[in-house]
Amino acid sequence: MLALKLLLVPAFLGLLTLVARWLGPAVAGWLAGLPLVAGPIVLILALEQGAAFAATAATATLAAVVASTAFGLAYAHTAQRHGWPVALATGLAAWVMVAALMQQLAPGLPLAVLLAVAVLALAPRAFPKVVAEASHRPGSQELLLRMVAGALLTLAVAQAAASIGGHWSGLLALFPVLASVLAVFSHRHSGPGFAATLLQGLARGMFSLVAFFAVLAPLLVRRPLAEAFGAAVLACLLVQVATLRRR
Repeated sequence: MLALKLLLVPAFLGLLTLVARWLGPAVAGWLAGLPLVAGPIVLILALEQGAAFAATAATATLAAVVASTAFGLAYAHTAQRHGWPVALATGLAAWVMVAALMQQLAPGLPLAVLLAVAVLALAPRAFPKVVAEASHRPGSQELLLRMVAGALLTLAVAQAAASIGGHWSGLLALFPVLASVLAVFSHRHSGPGFAATLLQGLARGMFSLVAFFAVLAPLLVRRPLAEAFGAAVLACLLVQVATLRRR
């Protein structure tokens, strides 16, 4: 479990950094929407806390899509006028406020799916109209720093999630680990337009994450763990292919 926490997210961050350089920030953001942080965290919760706990967390993760989108919008708009520390603080404040609202609302699975889909459908139009600057080519030290930052954030979130109950665990599973690291480094080295375009791509790519957890949440308490996650992965990939065709 520790190896999964410390290796998967840094490896994905390294891949996304290269994708951003080769194919642009919109594609990198779209790929960042895959549940490659939240999925393993919920798997860890299922193995350590049981299927019922993980099912509650999976439903809450769907509600957390609203908070993650709020982070992206707040960061992208603030970044056009301020540096990355102010933009990051504003984005995280937006995430905390919306996550707290989702905690109080505690939507069931149908409402959580509806909220997530509605927000993702509307969000791309709410991002600032920008032109992405040329991508900075990160050196080996910067790439390593991104990966270390991702590993530490993932470890902290997973450790916290295991001790605060199923609902907050699900919300924290979608804490903007990838978005924070990618946005800050992109903002610093490639400009606010690049960061905003990446975050907008993330909002467009999170439909696959919604599909993953919409399938996973009910199956966790009805089917064996392997079958539940297998069906969720299949649904995720089908939606990701569909959004690729649309792009």
